[in-house]
Amino acid sequence: MTIQSLVDFDYQTAIAALKQADSVLVAVIDRVGDCSLIQEQQTGDVLSSLCQSIIYQQISGKAATSIYRRFLELYPNRSFPTAPDILNTEDDVLRSAGLSRSKAIYLKDLALKVLEGLPTLEELEDMDDETAIRHLTQVKGIGRWTAQMLLIFRLHRWDVLPADDLGIRAAFRKAYGLAELPDKKTVEQMGQKWKPYRTIAAWYLWRSLDLPPE
Repeated sequence: MTIQSLVDFDYQTAIAALKQADSVLVAVIDRVGDCSLIQEQQTGDVLSSLCQSIIYQQISGKAATSIYRRFLELYPNRSFPTAPDILNTEDDVLRSAGLSRSKAIYLKDLALKVLEGLPTLEELEDMDDETAIRHLTQVKGIGRWTAQMLLIFRLHRWDVLPADDLGIRAAFRKAYGLAELPDKKTVEQMGQKWKPYRTIAAWYLWRSLDLPPE
């Protein structure tokens, strides 16, 4: 089974379909402009991609970038540490880079899972979204949201909707003029009309938060 991805994706087809399916998204898409999601894709294998995701969880982008840089500097002879490298690094050394105790534990569990047979990118590419998420969330610290970010930004999947993402919910509230933040179920239900291009819709909602007030 081969899962179609953004690598061979036609944005114009998706945008036309989204505009036809949802009149509210028309204004969002027109204000944001051309979709540049393909330019935001990550590189690296499962270990490096998920390490970065763990380090960036729940802190500001600026702080995460600094911690990630210091984490890489712990391994000066490699462009990125191997799973054994991480497992052999003392927790105090990992924490010296700015990692919390829990994130140090998560990184080591990820390294252990990689050695035990966590699917490679090539193996994940042949899985449907839910199967891939099920494998990835076996790692401590990797929840559904983090797995979905890997699907979007590394595996280039084009029909993923992170319905519990705070940014998506905030953009949804703004676009649809809601009094309160919608819950996950509401976003999922409304997002049904965006299939099979929910990744593109999500990207536009994220980018809409950067727009100045009308």
